[in-house]
Amino acid sequence: MHVKLVRHTPEPERTVAMSARLCYSPIGAAQLEERISDEQAANLVRRLVSMGHLSTLEHVTFTFAIEGVSRVLTHQLVRHRIASYSQQSQRYVKEHDFETILPPSIAANDAAKAKFAALMEEIQSLYNEFTEAGIPAEDARYILPNATETKIVCTFNARSLLNFFSLRCCTRAQWEIRALANKMLAECQKVAPVIFENAGPTCVSEGVCHEGAMSCGRLQAILAQRAKEQAAK
Repeated sequence: MHVKLVRHTPEPERTVAMSARLCYSPIGAAQLEERISDEQAANLVRRLVSMGHLSTLEHVTFTFAIEGVSRVLTHQLVRHRIASYSQQSQRYVKEHDFETILPPSIAANDAAKAKFAALMEEIQSLYNEFTEAGIPAEDARYILPNATETKIVCTFNARSLLNFFSLRCCTRAQWEIRALANKMLAECQKVAPVIFENAGPTCVSEGVCHEGAMSCGRLQAILAQRAKEQAAK
């Protein structure tokens, strides 16, 4: 899996701070932007996020180029509707030598791995046979597996990303999209460390777990560590 942040709003945290201040200021956005220091912007962004006042985070966007993921993953990814997607087309890009994503649980089982490889080879052979017989790629693709590797470009605003990370960085998320979410979060933290400093599953971002009996127990460990740090002060 390869994830690269290819574009983002310049100075995202200053943009958020300027947008928030405009709501309560008689002067214009350009003047406000000039008057806000980086420290003031950081403090304001932290306050906005902690209070749940997130509408101004929608002014900043992040565009990712993602490769080496399966169609299983992208079917989950596009459920996050407040985002824009451009995916490699199986209608126009022929899959005569398609790559696959192998789940770790299958990779760890020699018999299952061999059967997986054999099935992928059979599908590849049949796909090639169909297209060579004149069946259009847009129809031959119907036999391709969910494991087929794909590429996708997606753009989120910061508010949507915080929601995405809260759901998909959780240990209860499916393994492949969880790995993607963690890589995307690491990219975001490089360019907007204040916005995303507490981003992640709700046990990290909110100090609460919504998984009930399915909880992994991470929240208890986090709360215990925070209590230990507080006692040491």
